[in-house]
Amino acid sequence: MSPVRRCSRTACGRPAVATLTYVYADSTAVLGPLATYAEPHCYDLCAEHAERLTAPRGWEIIRLQPDPERTGPSSDDLEALANAVREAAKPQPAAQPRPGASDAIEVGRRGHLRVLRSPD
Repeated sequence: MSPVRRCSRTACGRPAVATLTYVYADSTAVLGPLATYAEPHCYDLCAEHAERLTAPRGWEIIRLQPDPERTGPSSDDLEALANAVREAAKPQPAAQPRPGASDAIEVGRRGHLRVLRSPD
């Protein structure tokens, strides 16, 4: 599967640049920048189809334009990433056994599953 999201329109293979969402309760179509993740009830559109978009009679189209200054990562994004890396690198305290817990000994691990041996 290609990492580039494609236009949702039939027979269009161009890369998607915008996401279309319908708000049925308000009879509104919202066309904004490409969403971070593909959602089941949203439609990705290429530049040509996004530009030519029309809505049914009585519906309103809201076109959200991205702010050119905010398209790249900000210093806040980079700081949050650095903090997350620092947090993940901290040594974790050893887990204290719960009162009444068995004294089973871990002898193996596979993913999130553990193999325990009961004390003799």
